[in-house]
Amino acid sequence: YIRSRYIATRHCLWWYLYIIINTQSFFDSMMHACVKNLIHTSFKPVVPQWRALSSRSGKIWNVYLSGEIHSDWREVIANGVKQKNLPISLSSPNTSHEDSDDCGAIILGMEEKRPNWDKIGASMNNVRTKTLIKDADVVVVRFGDKYRQWNAAFDAGYAAALGKSIITLHPPGISHMLKEVNASASVVCEDASQVVDTLAYVIDGTLPDTPRDGDDFVPIADRLGAGNPNP
Repeated sequence: YIRSRYIATRHCLWWYLYIIINTQSFFDSMMHACVKNLIHTSFKPVVPQWRALSSRSGKIWNVYLSGEIHSDWREVIANGVKQKNLPISLSSPNTSHEDSDDCGAIILGMEEKRPNWDKIGASMNNVRTKTLIKDADVVVVRFGDKYRQWNAAFDAGYAAALGKSIITLHPPGISHMLKEVNASASVVCEDASQVVDTLAYVIDGTLPDTPRDGDDFVPIADRLGAGNPNP
């Protein structure tokens, strides 16, 4: 009987030691994992919340370039978009003046009177214009100071009626004549580089390294005070 009790007690002691050892290993493992996780999370870089706003969503922006065809403003915008690697698909009307005038007569046949000649050409061009403006996310409308771009003004009105975001582009000298058009625009630019910078900000949240006013630029909070004194 005594021997049996001795053996049973010894077995209990062995099981007790086994449980203690394995429990200690378990807690050691848990402690190691917790410390490792704590170190990992403590030193993990925190991504600013604003950066999420500037990340791209994979969207390709359709930007329609309307307006005068006598300068290289479209090429300036295209090169700027390429340099900044912006996810933009650019489109425009037919920029060949001769082709846009004669397309209807070449395809459908000549007309005896100029109004009829113009009508069949304009109607054909209108298929492209209406389709691309409807598909556009942003419509850029360029007005030059040399020619009166009535068609550009019509494109701006059509885009406004569709609720499109409009960027106008023109020299400051004709701002007064375009005040109603500019009132419907989200942004009014004076040169093509401003259009590129606007698109970069809208899409990526990035701003140009140098402000338009250069060293004279003063942030609004420093110049006029905080807009909300109790944020």
